[in-house]
Amino acid sequence: MRKLLLQSLLQVPLTVPAPAPSEAALAELASKVDRAARRRLGRSLSIREVDAGSCNGCELEIHALNNAFYDLERFGFHFVASPRHADVLLVTGPVTANMREGLERTYQATPDPKWVVAVGDCGRDGGVFAGSYACVGGVSAVIPVDLHIAGCPPDPLRLLQGLLALLQTA
Repeated sequence: MRKLLLQSLLQVPLTVPAPAPSEAALAELASKVDRAARRRLGRSLSIREVDAGSCNGCELEIHALNNAFYDLERFGFHFVASPRHADVLLVTGPVTANMREGLERTYQATPDPKWVVAVGDCGRDGGVFAGSYACVGGVSAVIPVDLHIAGCPPDPLRLLQGLLALLQTA
């Protein structure tokens, strides 16, 4: 045991360095998102995240949007606790049989105009859970979807680009 402990203390960790952040790309995306949100809504965009039965991979990437690097608030986006205050429903995972009614009720509680974004491959068509007895299917099997953001899970930059695309096309 001591030998293993000493080896782990003396060896250099085998990790891959993080990619260099592209501050210019992030700043450009921030200005585009802010202009689009203010033009479409006249204010910031309110997002309600709904987990319809995912493995939580997409949630980790969505939560990364709030960290100091991505800082979603500077783009004029913010998460809300109630669907009654939301402009966008950000739905992750395949819709499970137990979450079907909850997702429908959340959609009905969201005021018009509203947009629905299915996040990840599971949100699109059920992903690796497709065909399971507990899975109804993708989000579009239960409620109408305006945008799909592909990936398993999609990275935070792709999520931001998807939200920008939603604002520009809607």
